[in-house]
Amino acid sequence: MTAKVILNPYSNRWNSRARWPLAEAALKAAGVDFEVVVSEEKGAVIGLAEQAARDGFSPIIAAGGDGTIGETVNGMARAAGTMEKPLGPLGIMPLGSANDLVVNLGLPRDLNEAAKVIAAGKTDLIDVCKCNDRCYVNNSAAGLEPYVTAKQEKIYWIKGIMRYLVAAVQGIMDKPEWNARMEWDGGSFHGPLSLVSVGNTRLTGGVFYMTPHADPHDGRLTFSYGYRSTRLGLFQALPRTMKLGEGSFIEMEGMYEVHCTRLTIELDKPSPAHTDGELFPEWITSLKYEIFPSRLQILLP
Repeated sequence: MTAKVILNPYSNRWNSRARWPLAEAALKAAGVDFEVVVSEEKGAVIGLAEQAARDGFSPIIAAGGDGTIGETVNGMARAAGTMEKPLGPLGIMPLGSANDLVVNLGLPRDLNEAAKVIAAGKTDLIDVCKCNDRCYVNNSAAGLEPYVTAKQEKIYWIKGIMRYLVAAVQGIMDKPEWNARMEWDGGSFHGPLSLVSVGNTRLTGGVFYMTPHADPHDGRLTFSYGYRSTRLGLFQALPRTMKLGEGSFIEMEGMYEVHCTRLTIELDKPSPAHTDGELFPEWITSLKYEIFPSRLQILLP
């Protein structure tokens, strides 16, 4: 069956366009029969993936970063019209900057090896999460984390993971904060909030373990939240967001990590929010999260 490759040339600051010839050669060398379509504008991947799914292409291959993967899953979900059955299969050619989902799932970042995984055709099922009307498979957040994402999108003089770290410092210096009312199955919170991150996996932004105990196979949302009253407190937390296990930021006073199947968040003022690194077009005050267990067939080693 013919695969459809959806290339997002914007990924990794247009570097994915430059790397496409390498990815194309890798897919051909691995024996993958495919057609390619290029996203011509931001957000177009969703429609391209929807059309590919309706036309019966299999697998659908996201060639880009985490945002490209997330948009591809949204397009596949639109085509399906329901989440009753698993979407996919989905393949990944990692052309992004952080490639968080690839790292989280143990997929190869080398393009030749990634193509071999697609050619082998071995699939596994992972959970799909949803925030308001958007599906995602890696991470979503409101508060400080997407505030930092908005900062890093404006940084052009630094490349790679360092861009995220510089943006994090800038965001902490601004010290945005909210008052929140959150409810989930098994608990609630009402009070000041610096950040809330809702993960399907552990790693985001290339170096940050915002939900260090998330598991994309467990049928649960994992979210962390907390408040630090000073910039110093936030700076003390920053290096600990890069740790797994003992010493993680969730062990600090005022920081928490929770497993649940649903979550609602109401904020006293608008906040940026994102799913899989893609910012919502407007700052929002209400977020509703849910999870669909084992709803994405993904090509894995």
